Amino acid sequence: MADMTDVPQPLAADEILDVVDEHDRVVGQAPRGEVYARGLRHRCTFVQVRDPQGRIFVHRRTVRKLIFPSRYDMFVGGVLGTGESYDAAALREASEELGVSGLPAPTPLFRFLFEEEGVGSWWSGVYEVRCEVPVRPQAEEVAWHAFLPEAELEARLREWAWVPDGLEAYRRLREWRRGR
Repeated sequence: MADMTDVPQPLAADEILDVVDEHDRVVGQAPRGEVYARGLRHRCTFVQVRDPQGRIFVHRRTVRKLIFPSRYDMFVGGVLGTGESYDAAALREASEELGVSGLPAPTPLFRFLFEEEGVGSWWSGVYEVRCEVPVRPQAEEVAWHAFLPEAELEARLREWAWVPDGLEAYRRLREWRRGR
């Protein structure tokens, strides 16, 4: 097997994504940059990470992110590559962003279609995982991070600039938990 450090990795804007319809069926493929520029519907994962004390991983995105730079998020995750499953992307993205190996497979909770005028539209798989090891967040993705008690996270919702899709996923996750 080739060492991945020897294989040129695509730039984020060049990564090929599946384009999907309103029913989450694949209807084509396009580079990430084109997907964002044209507002094409695609797929994404959101993974809520808790530490052994039950605190939630919160971070501020770097200024270099293609969308929502320097905004806060209470999920890790990202877009699915062409042909990638939600489950595989959730584990890959969480492991990469947290900078950990051996993370257990995140538990799938639900999916929803995020749509916001001027922002975009993507199918969103929401997951949760407990991280028992120290995190070393990816410097290209995460400018600041902390594990916050849920009450503190709730207080910060009114104070910090959050990513809109993460806020929607968090709102839906709270509703989903109340309905169980």
